[in-house]
Amino acid sequence: MTPSSPQLVSTNLCSHWKVNPEQKKRRTALPLPGNEKRRGKELEDEVEKLDCPLAMERIKEDRPITIKDDKGNFNRCIADIVSLFITVMDKLRLEIRAMDEIQPDLRELMETMNRMSHLPPDFEGREKVNLWLQKLSNMSASDELDDSQVRQMLFDLESAYNAFNRFLHS
Repeated sequence: MTPSSPQLVSTNLCSHWKVNPEQKKRRTALPLPGNEKRRGKELEDEVEKLDCPLAMERIKEDRPITIKDDKGNFNRCIADIVSLFITVMDKLRLEIRAMDEIQPDLRELMETMNRMSHLPPDFEGREKVNLWLQKLSNMSASDELDDSQVRQMLFDLESAYNAFNRFLHS
């Protein structure tokens, strides 16, 4: 089977959503994972026919099914986010400035914030972390942040961390 050929998938994948019995019996050809962008409209049409609003939301937000939401893990997400904020800020304070030493923890922080469904989409902390991820992605692995960049990143991360704490207390 080639990567672009469809695979038969039972419509009972939508069992978490409201699906009428006739739709459950029907089998539908959906593209294999990884082809969503190329065949996005075709996939959207199939999902809409199945009445799977959460699947449709995932497709529109470009969130693969492998990313798990925080359902049942809300406290774990909070602990991970706090830990990652502190880890990245401590690395900067300890003068660890190389892109390849900062970026993995910052990326994990971003991914964990994205998994936390209670966090508003326009959360300022997410925006600041994403801004620094973009800046770091334009650097090579051996590049280091200069004093001014470290100071600004610390300021942005502390602001984001404080915003996260305000969100938790609201």
